[in-house]
Amino acid sequence: MHINIYYGGRGLIEDSTLYVLQKITNVLEELRVDVKRYNLYECKNEITALSNTIKEADGVILAASLEWYGIGGFLQQFLDSCWLYADKARLSKIYMMPVVISSTYGECEAEQVLIKSWELLGGMPCRGISAYVESQADFETDTDYVKIIEKRTEDLYRTISQRPKVLPSSNFVIKQNIIKKTPIELTPQESEQLSKYVSNDTYVRKQKEDIEELSRMFKDMMDKSEGKENEQEFIKTLKESFVPQSDDVKAVFEIKMTDTDKTLTVEIKGAHVKCYYGEGEHADVLATTTRSVINRLVNGRTTFQGAFMSGDLSAKGDFKTLRMFDQLFQFKLSN
Repeated sequence: MHINIYYGGRGLIEDSTLYVLQKITNVLEELRVDVKRYNLYECKNEITALSNTIKEADGVILAASLEWYGIGGFLQQFLDSCWLYADKARLSKIYMMPVVISSTYGECEAEQVLIKSWELLGGMPCRGISAYVESQADFETDTDYVKIIEKRTEDLYRTISQRPKVLPSSNFVIKQNIIKKTPIELTPQESEQLSKYVSNDTYVRKQKEDIEELSRMFKDMMDKSEGKENEQEFIKTLKESFVPQSDDVKAVFEIKMTDTDKTLTVEIKGAHVKCYYGEGEHADVLATTTRSVINRLVNGRTTFQGAFMSGDLSAKGDFKTLRMFDQLFQFKLSN
């Protein structure tokens, strides 16, 4: 008889789950059972491939250590790999005993998660061991607890040896329906190869690097596209809102937006207006503000002089020219 133990904890010295597993192992070895334990935290890069080890076993023990909530990532990952890659026909003949030791709350719920998961995989669950451990010393020195652990282990041995027939369960029907809806038709060779790829840390890292490179490439393309649009921001509205005053009017407004680090320059010569991003020459008015203020300005929600008086815009230079801006540009109020 062969029994595999899959331990999903972190291997901490104070983890009483390890104590329980050692007691179980001792009993099984006395019964001449071949026991092999897989510490999932040591096999985290090979967890996907571990689903293939189940076919060697007559029974398995799934051991979870509850430190705050749930069965933990390693054990969940192992169950996921069983669903995707394990031989379901072989798994349906394997008995499973759950072992859940908690230092917090939820050992009963976690035990049910393991039972239901195994049933959905097609396997047969046995009566397990679940306990809340407040004091490690008290738990491990109590002889009555040892007797319970030994009794449950003997029950597992008898169950696997006798293989009693179980009553039908609705979980079997649900499992069949799920499998029909989401089939993964792979040969054993393809399944093994795929599991090796998934568990290969170098391969997975290379895939992540390729994805990141593609993401950067598309981001650069989007940034360039947005950059072209930003180069024309406000310029069209300024040109459309320009109202010439007289042929002898000449003015240069240089508006720096501190939040975008861009400078919008507006040059006026009589009936002609020129708008562009960049610093002009011999500006008559040097203004400093933010993009949101300029946005409110071109949408008719404030005036150039009003923004200056309220402190939203600071300026230096020819203040007579500054007051002229609201005459040269008459923006329509937008909704």
